[in-house]
Amino acid sequence: MSLPLHQLACSSLQIPRSCNKSLVFPKFANKSGADPKRMLETRPRAASVGGSGAEYSEQLLGTERKRKTPSVAGVDQDELLDPVSLADPDSFFCEFKGVQIHHKICNEEEPMDYSFQNQTSSQLSNRILKIGFPIILLHGFGASVFSWNQVMKPLAQIAGTKVLAFDRPAFGLTSRVSSFEHRSSDGEDAVALNPYSMAFSALATLFFIDFLAAKKAILMGHSAGCLVAVDAYFEAPERVAALILVAPAILAPRVSRTVSRENQTTREDQIVDGSSISDVQENPFVRIVKTISKFFMYIVRATMQMMKTMMDMVSSLYQKALSAILRSAFAVMLVRTIMDKFGRLAVRNAFYDVNRATDHVLHGYTKPLRVKHWDKALLEYTLAMLTDSSSKSKSPLSKRLAEISCPVLIITGDYDRIVPSWNAKRLSQAIPGSCFEVIKNCGHLPHEERVEEFLSVVDRFLQRVFGAPEEQLLQATA
Repeated sequence: MSLPLHQLACSSLQIPRSCNKSLVFPKFANKSGADPKRMLETRPRAASVGGSGAEYSEQLLGTERKRKTPSVAGVDQDELLDPVSLADPDSFFCEFKGVQIHHKICNEEEPMDYSFQNQTSSQLSNRILKIGFPIILLHGFGASVFSWNQVMKPLAQIAGTKVLAFDRPAFGLTSRVSSFEHRSSDGEDAVALNPYSMAFSALATLFFIDFLAAKKAILMGHSAGCLVAVDAYFEAPERVAALILVAPAILAPRVSRTVSRENQTTREDQIVDGSSISDVQENPFVRIVKTISKFFMYIVRATMQMMKTMMDMVSSLYQKALSAILRSAFAVMLVRTIMDKFGRLAVRNAFYDVNRATDHVLHGYTKPLRVKHWDKALLEYTLAMLTDSSSKSKSPLSKRLAEISCPVLIITGDYDRIVPSWNAKRLSQAIPGSCFEVIKNCGHLPHEERVEEFLSVVDRFLQRVFGAPEEQLLQATA
């Protein structure tokens, strides 16, 4: 007599090999219509029915792991693709220093499918500038050419010129390459620059000016892209016709008034304690003190030089340790976790009105997470920013802002939670002659959240800088 199934499972008895399994599992045999004996032989079994079943559970868990790969920010990571396979119909790729750079171009001849809120299309057509300089758009951290989709065509129509946007390395659909590929075995740089460095992006910007067969270009940067625009300007100021900085992620210096104190300067030939310096130098006691002080100065300089050498060694060790950490499997797991937890939240937080972060917008920002090695490239970019040696040889950017001589427009949103508007205002005060505009009820993305106001501000700036005199403009519109 056979026991019921639930009693058999709770007992410590093993199933006899001679047992009629069709009686023990009648429902199983009836539902499948298959041979119960054959099905039982192919099914994973534990050592005993009453045992822990560890072997069987482990097999099930192994199968589950193969089926499910963790997604990042809602993007499946099962099968990552090459950037070209993710390209849009209007995408282009070109090579610069071994990197396939994804970019898009809008021509002024293309029909504009967007109109200003306060201006008609006919009014705009009479105000086309034909400035003769292309506009190059530089996206911010974590963004891509997608962030410029709404303004590319209108800008081309307003300025009567070509507008080009490209993805910087580590972002968008630009190819991900290993920084090791750019170094030779003996430590010498096989290629001039790390592709993830700021200097590489600046040179790539100048490359696209040549690519468009132009002598100059207007550089429009957003957030961290403003750093690239300013770096490109200092690399070749003669190639930049104007700078438009949108929500600039550039730390502005404190503006302080310099007071001239010429009347308070002390000359070497002034009288000290009723005696001239020449008289003091003749005092033997003073000579001894000066000799001893010079000796100590030599010791101090030698000590400082030694400390500098030690600091260089520590810096080198720090860079090696940081490189090892950021190129580890733990760092890859960490960056995936951060992007999964905070990626979409950061996009929403960039808007004043979070409802504007629609599914379409979130998909556009997270699409590059389907590119092969996106995580490793993001870590390489972080490493390049933390260990950038080229900037150390230059004076701080905050001290060079006053040297910018081209026309500059700075745009910010009054509710920018990422780069506060007061920093943008302070930046405009540090750049001589710059224009400063605040867009109301706007966050960190004026060119996406307040498209009409953004285009109006840019249009006024371009008209003022490159437009015809007001009398000619009135005649043209009459």
